[in-house]
Amino acid sequence: MKIAVVGLRGIPNIMGGIESHCQQIYPRIAKEDVQITVIGRSPYLVSRRSEYEGISVIGLWAIQNKFLETFLHTFVAVIYAAIFIRPNVLHIHAVGPALFTPLARLLGLKVVVTHHGADYDRQKWNAIAKFILKSGEKMACLFANKVIVVGRSLTSTLKMKYPKQKDRITFIPNGTLAAFGQGCTERDLPKDLAITSGNYILAVARLVPEKGLHDLVDAYNKSETTHKLVIVGDADHNDDYSRKIKSKASEKVIIAGRRGGSELQSLYKFARVFVLPSYHEGHPIVALEAISAGTQVLLSDIQPNLDIALQVDCYFRVGDVNSLTNKLNELDNLNLEIDQSAFLARYDWDAIAVNTLRQYMKATGRLQAAGGTQ
Repeated sequence: MKIAVVGLRGIPNIMGGIESHCQQIYPRIAKEDVQITVIGRSPYLVSRRSEYEGISVIGLWAIQNKFLETFLHTFVAVIYAAIFIRPNVLHIHAVGPALFTPLARLLGLKVVVTHHGADYDRQKWNAIAKFILKSGEKMACLFANKVIVVGRSLTSTLKMKYPKQKDRITFIPNGTLAAFGQGCTERDLPKDLAITSGNYILAVARLVPEKGLHDLVDAYNKSETTHKLVIVGDADHNDDYSRKIKSKASEKVIIAGRRGGSELQSLYKFARVFVLPSYHEGHPIVALEAISAGTQVLLSDIQPNLDIALQVDCYFRVGDVNSLTNKLNELDNLNLEIDQSAFLARYDWDAIAVNTLRQYMKATGRLQAAGGTQ
């Protein structure tokens, strides 16, 4: 079976929830005698053609513009896949790229779309962009052979919104690694940050408004905590918001930029607490990684975060700086305990890869031919 993948910047080690998702599932699926080609965006890739753990990665031209980049690149990638790859399944990630689902079907392709979240709720989009993103969601639900949704509540919402297509819509969450951070020691912490185990609060996110980092910085500055605040991440496109967040850097507020490998895993593992103040998420991989590393978490009370089903004390009101400030002040008095084994069982990347492959087989009719059930 041949699979072509579009809608992402690329892999490996490119910051973003979709990119992390793809980097985890496709090497696993490739082991099942499946040929996978990821069509990424050349500005984010080291070379035009490469291979990563059995996956072919092709970089096609993309303009670096936050409003046009995704749509123009996906259009080019769909045409390229149809002409040069001729896959059994085209896998489109996110509702923006899903706008081209009808085009892919007209070109004779079977299509699976993964809905990573209601992107039209992001603050950065204007009314026209929100309309286009909502249209992408609609095109996915109406025309894709299968739709995978990473959020449990969003899956239910879409099934109610598109009752005739509900059998095509399936919930498959993001996952995490059981061994995340296990091999790290305190020596793996980045030396340039001058931090030690348990003396810092961690956030990992792109520097964009919907991640709520401005609320976190404000809450931190209002709090009485003696811990430092470490923000890991950067922006794809340097703009007023990212510059504003970077301007907040101080001796206690550390803007650490992008980090990866043992540095990132150690930052998760040795943090006093991980904070995700997002206004918008699909299914937050960074929160799953923090929990997998054994770190306590504080999450905004948006539905995708609530779907993880943690202790009440793990949540604060989204956009409420005072609520978050109080949480930071009361860390030692909060019940932030998590059943690690039960959590890891729910979010296992191996099972997620198997379920994704199952959707490919359903989309192509191979599951029925093999005696499977719909």
